[in-house]
Amino acid sequence: MTDTLNIVALKEEILKGNKVALAKAITLVESNKPSHRQMADNLINALLPYSGNSLRIGITGVPGVGKSTFIEVLGIGLIEKYNKKVAVLAIDPSSNLSGGSILGDKTRMNVLSTKSEAFIRPSPSRGFLGGVAHHTRETIVLCEAAGFDYILVETVGVGQSEVAVSAMVDVFVLLMLPGAGDELQGIKRGIMELADILVINKAEGELLNKAKEAAQNYQMAQHLFPNKSNNWITQVVLTSALNNEGIEYVISLLEKFKTVNTENGSIQSERSRQNLSSFNELIRGLIEKVIQEQLVLSQLRIELESKIEQGIINPYEAANLLVNQLKVILKNS
Repeated sequence: MTDTLNIVALKEEILKGNKVALAKAITLVESNKPSHRQMADNLINALLPYSGNSLRIGITGVPGVGKSTFIEVLGIGLIEKYNKKVAVLAIDPSSNLSGGSILGDKTRMNVLSTKSEAFIRPSPSRGFLGGVAHHTRETIVLCEAAGFDYILVETVGVGQSEVAVSAMVDVFVLLMLPGAGDELQGIKRGIMELADILVINKAEGELLNKAKEAAQNYQMAQHLFPNKSNNWITQVVLTSALNNEGIEYVISLLEKFKTVNTENGSIQSERSRQNLSSFNELIRGLIEKVIQEQLVLSQLRIELESKIEQGIINPYEAANLLVNQLKVILKNS
């Protein structure tokens, strides 16, 4: 990628649905180079008026739940039966160390990846200003401008990444395995509260009865969680992605969620809240970047970290010292 990338031409190609241009734009927004950052900001600002028309879906699940198979069957169903365009963004908070799981996902989603109406792309946590959440929000805008109707944001594992993703999607789908007993005890309550649709996958063969029992247990557990602000009641669904069973019902629930929450204004109000959260997150990222780039501040930070480890100073006092030095630099700049 060069620093002379034609943003106007790139914008026009994205609006035409050119997936090569879309991939190039995502690479641009993930770049750490300051010159790329400015171009990325210009591109996002130019495409914002053309975004916002998709249903943004977060999908997560415990290891071994069949997430990739579920997403592929869901995506194929949306394309072939409902004539929709589907983008899959795979998020892995450890991708800066391991390279993430997207290569494995694209291999497993070999049918979906060949569809002209589909786009599969990693959204790594490495990078600039806010990591995963910042880049993923931008990538969603790009995909929407390219005309994708459904944005499937896939997370890896069950943990902090789910909290981050829930702050950028409209509806959150949690995949679980049959056999609710230990899982219901082990999964974090916070993740359960995020779910708008709870899918018991692999409800097939010998696991079918366990899946039904799990669904009952999860349904009964709903009263333990606070009501959602949009009054949506979490739906519990049995599926077998391997046998393509229950997927159409999941799609119908997604459509119902979109219709109900668009009509009552919940999607728009939630997106406004998410934008405010993103604003505050970016501020924190910018301050962190200033500290990293200012030699005086970065050196002071190292010294303070050492003193904290030695017990010479407490974290609160150290933080105030660093912030006060930042104020001095800003005042004199």
